[in-house]
Formats: sequence, structure tokens, C-alpha cells
Amino acid sequence: MNTDDRPGALFRGPHASFPVRLPPGPPWRRFGDHRPKRPPYIMRPQDIDIVNTSLHLRRPLLVTGFPGVGKSSLAHAVADDLGLGDVLHWPVNSRSVLSDALYRYDAVARLRDATLHRRQGTASRPVEDYITLGPLGTALAASPGQPRVLLIDELDKGDIDLPNDLLTVFEEGAFEIPELSRHSSATGQQHARVGVARTAHHRPPAADDGSGVDRNDTCEEVQDAGEVSNGWVYCQEFPVVIITSNGERDFPPAFLRRCVRLFLDDPDQEHLTSVVEAQFAQDLAAADEQTAAAVRQLITRFSQAGQDGRLATDQLLNAIHLRLSNVALDPHVLEAVLRPLDDADALT
Repeated sequence: MNTDDRPGALFRGPHASFPVRLPPGPPWRRFGDHRPKRPPYIMRPQDIDIVNTSLHLRRPLLVTGFPGVGKSSLAHAVADDLGLGDVLHWPVNSRSVLSDALYRYDAVARLRDATLHRRQGTASRPVEDYITLGPLGTALAASPGQPRVLLIDELDKGDIDLPNDLLTVFEEGAFEIPELSRHSSATGQQHARVGVARTAHHRPPAADDGSGVDRNDTCEEVQDAGEVSNGWVYCQEFPVVIITSNGERDFPPAFLRRCVRLFLDDPDQEHLTSVVEAQFAQDLAAADEQTAAAVRQLITRFSQAGQDGRLATDQLLNAIHLRLSNVALDPHVLEAVLRPLDDADALT
């Protein structure tokens, strides 16, 4: 078959340039006004029980499992289900330190503004104007009765001491901002209000424009400032903390015993079917029997070959999106989409 005649062909090779309107991407790869509401998060009943246990105990939930099983998505599901606003996200890497998650002090901006105010003969701005709480600091500064959801993503990528540093803050429920402590001691000013971390909404706030895109999720900010007393931020409402790990290294026992641990296992065929139906409800309802059968076959083959973390669930969703979009799923295409994470032979 000529490349130009293949179903779903957009790019047709060299010297075949002509205007093309790209089709919509998968629901999870749409942005702005075209981003749909998040589908239901599918969980096993026993896993839901463990999440509820962490909520009752007000302990961090440490979620482990192979890449792509939905560890990070769980935080958004909890926030959506409990109506706790947008998730505060701290992605951890090898350079992450606790202070970055607690607050940031912009000393350069303060020095620049002080120089400008001296030249103009005007009063300088207060030091708290140059301090902004990070995601962890913002979560700890939440108002009573309004807990935030904090996602600490891939903690196992951080420094070996980071879990114990976190543990200290979680147990004390308070942290110091030295710049404000010194200011409080020098001026006698006991209270200050500082900026908080802002989160990107799942979709931009906008009125219903008749497009059919759901606007029911809340977009208002649930926190406008953080309260500081004598240079300290005191926790009034412990956040819902969800920590993810890919198991690249172990955590110290002292940290583990203060967390509720949840291992998200590889989804079985029944679980995969529920995930697919949640993601593609409208498309599957309109699909003919041949397409529906092809989707069921993909789920079966994936569930047999994707165990032990060899494949991630989103790879299956990518393949099904292509099938529902009438893209030819030839062996070389499936090999590219369903390439095992361990770089072994692909599922074809």
C-alpha cells in the first residue's frame, strides 16, 4: 500500500508538503480549553482501603510500584474526589533539597529594589514580599479545615538524607524561615504574610462556551497567603501527603514506619479493561464490533506480556487510541508503541 493511502497517514515523507490539520490527540495529551475532565481513577478495593487508612491516620502515603501503574495520578484522584483543590507538586531529583520545597527567598530582587528605593528616596518593601512558600511549605500553611494535597514525586531519586529531613518537618509540623526570624527579632514584628506556591489548573478557567468541554471543576485559589509567626510557619491542618517511589533505593526504617505503604501491583486483565473503558467511554460506545474486538484483543495480549513492569498502562492506552483513530497498527507500529521498558522483544 502506498504511504499516501495508509489509514491515519499525516506525514507522507519528503517533498509531499501540503496543509494538514492534525487530529485531536489522546484525551490525556490535550491541553488548554480542549483538555477533558480527568476520567475516574480505577483502583482495587483493597488499595482504596489503604488510602483511607492514611487519611484517617493523617500519615503520608508512600506509593510504590512499577513505572506507569498510576502512582502520581492517585494524588489527583484523591484531590478531585475529596474536593481539595489542585495538587501541590514537588518533583524530586538528585539536586532537590528540603529548603526548596519549604520556601524561596529572592535576595537578588530585594537587593535590586533596595538600591532603586535609595536612589528614589522611597521606603523599601518589607522582607516578606520577597519570600514565597514552596509546595511543602504551602501545604503545611493551609488554613484549618482546608487541607491541601501534596504530591512528592519520585522521592527515591533524591539525596539519601532527604527522607529523614522530610520526617523532621512532618513530625514537628513547623519550620523556620530564618530571614523572617531575624526581621522579627530586629523589629519586634511578630506576624507576616508570605506568598504561596501557585498550581497550574487542570484546565484554564473559562465560562461555558457551548463546546461541550466540562467546566465543573473548581478553579479558584484555595490559598492566597501563608501566615508566619515570629519567623515560623506552624501547621494547622496536616496535608494529604502522597509520596511516590519507583523502588530505585530503600528508605530508612524510621521514615517507613511513619508512612502508610501502598504497593500498586501490575493491573490484571479485568483492571485493564476498566481503565480502558474509563478513558475511552464515548469512543467505545460508538465503535463497531470489529473495533471493539480488536481493543479486547490488545488488552488480552498486553495483560499477558506486560507483567513485572515490562510495559506501562499508558502504552496500552496509546495503542488503543491509535486503533480507535483508524491508524494502521502494523507490527512495526506496535513495536514502537509497545516497546518494553526493559528493551526486550516488543509485543507484536
